[in-house]
Amino acid sequence: MTPSADPPTDPPAPAARRGARSGQRLRLLAVTACPTGIAHTYMAAEKLVQAAEALGHDIKVETQGSIGDENVLSDNDVRQADGIIIAADKDVDRSRFAGKRVLTVGVAEGIHHPEQLIERVLSAPVYEPGGRGGGGVGSGAGAGAVAGPAGRGGTYKALMNGVSYMIPFVVVGGLLIAVSLALGGHPSPSGGLVIPDGSFWKHVNDIGVIGFTLMVPILSGYIAYAIGDRPALVPGMIGGWIANTGALYDSKSGAGFIGAIVTGFLAGHLVLWIKKVEVPRFVRPIMPIIVIPVLATSAVGLFFIYVLGRPIAWVFEHLTDWLSGLTGASAALLGVLLGLMIAFDMGGPVNKTAFLFGAGLVSKNPEIMGMCAVAIPVPPLGQGLATLLRRGMFDEQERETGLAALFMGFFGITEGAIPFAAARPARVIPANMAGGAVAGAIAGLAGVRDSVPHGGPIVAVLGAVGGVPMFFVAVAVGTVVTGLTTITLMAVGGGPRPGRGVTVPLPEPRAVAAPGAPAEVLSGYLTQDTVLTEISARRKEEAIRELAEVLAATGAVRDVDALVAAALAREEMGTTGLGEAIAIPHAKTDAVTAPVVAFARSAEGIEWGALDGTPARLIFMIAVPGEAAGDEHLRILALLARKLLDAGFRERLLGAGGVGAVLGVLAEVR
Repeated sequence: MTPSADPPTDPPAPAARRGARSGQRLRLLAVTACPTGIAHTYMAAEKLVQAAEALGHDIKVETQGSIGDENVLSDNDVRQADGIIIAADKDVDRSRFAGKRVLTVGVAEGIHHPEQLIERVLSAPVYEPGGRGGGGVGSGAGAGAVAGPAGRGGTYKALMNGVSYMIPFVVVGGLLIAVSLALGGHPSPSGGLVIPDGSFWKHVNDIGVIGFTLMVPILSGYIAYAIGDRPALVPGMIGGWIANTGALYDSKSGAGFIGAIVTGFLAGHLVLWIKKVEVPRFVRPIMPIIVIPVLATSAVGLFFIYVLGRPIAWVFEHLTDWLSGLTGASAALLGVLLGLMIAFDMGGPVNKTAFLFGAGLVSKNPEIMGMCAVAIPVPPLGQGLATLLRRGMFDEQERETGLAALFMGFFGITEGAIPFAAARPARVIPANMAGGAVAGAIAGLAGVRDSVPHGGPIVAVLGAVGGVPMFFVAVAVGTVVTGLTTITLMAVGGGPRPGRGVTVPLPEPRAVAAPGAPAEVLSGYLTQDTVLTEISARRKEEAIRELAEVLAATGAVRDVDALVAAALAREEMGTTGLGEAIAIPHAKTDAVTAPVVAFARSAEGIEWGALDGTPARLIFMIAVPGEAAGDEHLRILALLARKLLDAGFRERLLGAGGVGAVLGVLAEVR
């Protein structure tokens, strides 16, 4: 029926359909994103494209998935757009969409209701940065799916965001300082090394000092950014610089990283509060780029100088004086505490807290950093030593990891022990902590000094350590304690783990691929050994364990229980039931040594919590290492997610007779 033939009493058609009927092709943009999922981002994008084509409109979709941003929207795209749909479960920068109608929903809405989103977008509110509702979302179902940074991230995530951006500055600055001191420094009568002014190594040292100095404002700035988004970055960084510059508030020393944490949270929450203030319409466009940064920077800076600066600096100075007076048993106790913290989570928040404590006092109390420096390499060196002493306790992959851990330990990379801790946390973590505590105590008693914010034997080799013999004694004793304790706890704990030196019982014998059928698909991540033509589980939790056991048979799974726990933890963040009878549970964990994929079918279907209510009959389980190298497996899985939207493909997969036939259908994913 043509528009002219419509009865006058009919309700007006939705904007998107009205545009299609009149022959007007709308130019729409979309952004899809999921912070933890692999498939949701790409399935939502594909669904939106299909719906737009069916309605007669043009659409370009930017995906912000696990493999990074793809099909990024240009300024020209935005200028010509009639509306923008954001289907995301993480924060998406909307400042580029100022003045356009923006509809924001959860990523699941993009998968299950793409046509409705296209119909609603032209009635969505115009996005005005800094204005009322500028930080909100579009109206309608699912509009509340996206929380702001503070609401979703919380205090811990904001702090870790700042730390993660700061660490590269610490490492680069510290190593450049260490290299310059080692190669260009000369002994000074007052102690330590001095680099002649104007020399090449003095310039290298200056670059390192700049990097090291920037760590404090970077920490503050990115804490603020995690809370208040981009407008909070400037006040956070300037506030951090003020916190670290004691001369601004008559202090002999700045408040350091403690002050930076304070200014970061102050700036972030102040920006959030200013965003809620109603302002005239003509002011709204300049709020995020001029008004908010200027007001927040001035307020945070002046508040710190006049109210917080001196008390925080006073506490910090007295803490420094107290630590300076620690000797003998007191220093040993401090070394034990720092060693326990460094070795506990190997790069996690507890480790970083101890490291930042030592780094913040490195110029005043290099002995504190010395205690941290000897504990930092102990976990990887100790685990590497264990693989050398009792090779039969470890499989080939773990023995290779042990050699890498020895190398990383030399360069002060504590994370080298993480694979061992992930596989046997109850045995490895106590062993690491025992060695770290012993090393820290020895360093404290001996007065070992480290003049750069880094650890491991490398800093001693480069000349940044005072008391080198006892430094190596502390590291060696701590390493031996960790290695022997690990071996002892493993021996007491009993036999090998599932997936390492034993055969994991599979639910049922599986068919063998027919001659001529592909032995593996999805770039080799899924093979005939990881296909179940009929899964025996009837509940989601049982299915995840059954598939994890199938994956363990490949030899790429260190710990089945850890893999199951990681997959179930992901399910708690949001179901991986995508609808259309599909589920793609997945986990990124150090319990896995290489990317692997399993596939199973369920004739009856398994309840997976999909929004469309369909039980899962096609189930793919994806497991990748915690530090997966490259992103090829993610690209393959993105193709798989898009292919699963093809009803014909799903029917062929459900109807495939055996393993070989299943692999033949999956070979279509290219």
